[in-house]
Amino acid sequence: MTEVTLRDVARVSGCSVATVSRVLAGTRPVGAETARRVRAAAESLGYRPNQVARALRSRSTGTIGLVLPQIMNPFFPSLVREVEHALHAGGRGLLLADCDDDPATEADRITALLDRQVDALLVIPVDEKRSRDAVALAAARVPLVLLDRACGPGIADSVAVDNAAGMALVLDHLAGTGRRRFCFLGAAGTASTAVERRIAYETGVAALDPSAPGRVELGDFSVEWGRAAVDRIRPARPDAVICANDLIAVGAVQRLRQLGVDVPGEVAVTGFDDIPMASLAEPALTTVRQPAAEVAAEALRLLDQRLAGRGAEAHRSVRLAPELVVRASSSARAAAPRAVIPSSRTSEEHQ
Repeated sequence: MTEVTLRDVARVSGCSVATVSRVLAGTRPVGAETARRVRAAAESLGYRPNQVARALRSRSTGTIGLVLPQIMNPFFPSLVREVEHALHAGGRGLLLADCDDDPATEADRITALLDRQVDALLVIPVDEKRSRDAVALAAARVPLVLLDRACGPGIADSVAVDNAAGMALVLDHLAGTGRRRFCFLGAAGTASTAVERRIAYETGVAALDPSAPGRVELGDFSVEWGRAAVDRIRPARPDAVICANDLIAVGAVQRLRQLGVDVPGEVAVTGFDDIPMASLAEPALTTVRQPAAEVAAEALRLLDQRLAGRGAEAHRSVRLAPELVVRASSSARAAAPRAVIPSSRTSEEHQ
């Protein structure tokens, strides 16, 4: 099959090659009727632009790189989906790299995407401190926006949910249902989401009752850790288990039910993110919903400004409002039974 060229579109539309190029590339405004004729001709002929040639002419590949910590975390695919749809609508492509929660791999993936001449980068950093150097070097080469997590001030533009506001919503809700003995199951390390949610929990619990600080157990953002953490918190006998993400919460609910604990009658459990699994859990999980579509849209707005050379000199940090989704795992109880998580006579000591 013969390749359709700009000259073919120009002949059918009755316009010059230069005009056809301007319409299809969107580089300069033309009259509405002219643009309509050109696009109609291109569609009737089945014209497809030569992306390689366009990249050579414009020094732009039309691709954005996205580096994320762990594709197996269900929240990240939902965010990637929103980013990809928005980029596609703008005629751009996405190159995705998973770094398996390893900062060294993350640095390699960032370098590989830069070597592919991506126009810009979106990065969900593995760790606020250990990711900083690689992110800063990349931000010096191409426009870069951080998604969901930060790398400290002055590194790059960033867009994330307001984690402190989300944790405040959780604590207010649980206090309103009469819960008073809180435990927090979070992730160790210095990923900004882990740190911000833990600090917000500690601050919020202290405000509710300065004399009764809630217990904190730190592991990772996984179902397995949620199960294991329940065994650690048995001696504390909490009536509310607040989890730093939904995966931890799902694991906690599973283990509590294995122990014969009534969720939410004896123990309320909450998560963070509102991944699809949250509404399918038994009982369905109360959680903080992140506005993934808004996060993606705001990140691409900042990226477009940088690409167009209109970005502010100072890097901007955008925090979006979360939403509390109340489900069965934290519903109010008729009475406040005392004992909650049964202690095991053979439980091991954890350091």
